[in-house]
Amino acid sequence: MEPLALNTLLEALIHAWENEVVEFKEASKDYDTSKIGEYFSALSNEANLRGQERAWLVFGVSNKTRGVVGTNYRDEPERLHGLKQQVAQSTEPSITFRDIHVLQHADGRVLLFEIPAAPRGIPIAWKGHYHARAGESLGSLGLDKQDEIRQQTLAQDWSAQLVPAASLADLDEAALRKAREAFAQKYANRFSTDVVMGWPLPTFLDRARITQNGNVTRTALLLLGKPEAAWHLSPHPAQMTWKLEGTERAYQHFAPPFLLTTTLLYQRIRNIQLRLLPQDELLPIEISKYDQKIVLEALHNCIAHQDYTCNGRVLVIEQPDRLVFENEGNFYEGAPGDYMEGNQTPRRYRNPFLTQAMAELNMIDTMGYGIHDMYVGQARRYFPLPDYDLQSPDSVKLTLYGGVVDPAYSRLLIQKTDLPLADVLALDRVQKKLPIPDEALTRLRRAGLVEGRKPNVSVSASVAKATADKVDYIRNRPQDDEFYAKLLTDYLEKFGQASRAEVNRLLLDKLSDALSEKQKYIKVSTLLTKLRRRKVIVNTGSDTASCWELTKRT
Repeated sequence: MEPLALNTLLEALIHAWENEVVEFKEASKDYDTSKIGEYFSALSNEANLRGQERAWLVFGVSNKTRGVVGTNYRDEPERLHGLKQQVAQSTEPSITFRDIHVLQHADGRVLLFEIPAAPRGIPIAWKGHYHARAGESLGSLGLDKQDEIRQQTLAQDWSAQLVPAASLADLDEAALRKAREAFAQKYANRFSTDVVMGWPLPTFLDRARITQNGNVTRTALLLLGKPEAAWHLSPHPAQMTWKLEGTERAYQHFAPPFLLTTTLLYQRIRNIQLRLLPQDELLPIEISKYDQKIVLEALHNCIAHQDYTCNGRVLVIEQPDRLVFENEGNFYEGAPGDYMEGNQTPRRYRNPFLTQAMAELNMIDTMGYGIHDMYVGQARRYFPLPDYDLQSPDSVKLTLYGGVVDPAYSRLLIQKTDLPLADVLALDRVQKKLPIPDEALTRLRRAGLVEGRKPNVSVSASVAKATADKVDYIRNRPQDDEFYAKLLTDYLEKFGQASRAEVNRLLLDKLSDALSEKQKYIKVSTLLTKLRRRKVIVNTGSDTASCWELTKRT
């Protein structure tokens, strides 16, 4: 936000003064982080209840004079923005400031913390406690207000509906154990594993936001239900399907509990090791075709965002060089591009009850980092980035690549590991022959990362080739004989003696790759003769069974 707009906003907030969605603090030097978290919870919840998109916590304004006095709170930008992570770690569900605005006002520095409203149906807690405002005071969020928020989407949220005919006996024992372990891991700084394991089952399920007052929800059956209990969800198919396409064909359906069966589906995927690049161009890298974390992130997103009212199943189609994930329903909040950089947080969800439960069980996060993590993960593996297909208004398709599209792109990522994600995104579009903005193309040209003219732009092969040449030079460059002599004398000094076989093991792999195996053997023999004639070493064995030692000097 521009300084002029920030100044206008500040004036408007001061003029209206404090209410349930605005709080001013002087905070001249420091302010307790826990107190900030409590205000975050309260202001976020109140914004939700009042239909506001955001609330404001403002530092550097005096309550007495109602004027700007300035604040020195976290002067360093890194420490200031580190507060976002601190807040995200202790809020439930995990959420943080939309932005922290710094205004250099004429009367001093002012901080405006922009707090998003709590998502519909989900109140925000700070360290396990829900907070609210009563006028200008900070207090607990009463049960009536908690119910008001939770009931916002219960009528519309398919995943939150109770299943009267189902009971806790319909839940799978192995899935329940796994759920307790996941919950305990997520909240290890708050509860010990023994405490979580010791809770009565209804208590645990309510704490994990899976049931409502001990009553079974559709979410509970999806994540933890026995396969034979899936009929409770009819006519909505609680099902994932893996389908193999290509020269061989196969398929398998997977029923609940999805907490366990997503891993079983992943294990059906043919995840072989690939040699990424040819030996004669770069040192080959062995890497798995698919990364388990990325595959499960994509699959869990399908489950979380599926429109179950469409009576469809989640599909995972395995093709020879890629995986295609399909789920019913449009992309619910924004567009995939909004989340690629990891800066966008969704404000609402199609299935808020299911989404919150999956977050409690460490299956997903609710901060919008999942898409960003998939893109970064693929880039770190030197593979093409995922593609979203939103052509159909009734479904979302995600393609995850399990191989190389353009070798030049992969080589470039191997050699330039510090490329910003924005450049990798642009290079990925270039290798897939997709249009990119002129600004991005200009940036890539200046860095020498692309070549050719529109529309025939391609990833520059010269960058990877030049680097490969440097690697080959280092590997083929011969070292001075004194280098190898020093290796040998150091070895003899430490171990006393060495056979010819031991000398070979020490030196052969250190010699230039430009030499053949026979040439390397002759090179070692010549070195030994040279050192013997200089009386640096002596053979105390025989010609056929040599034993080399350092010459004893008097």
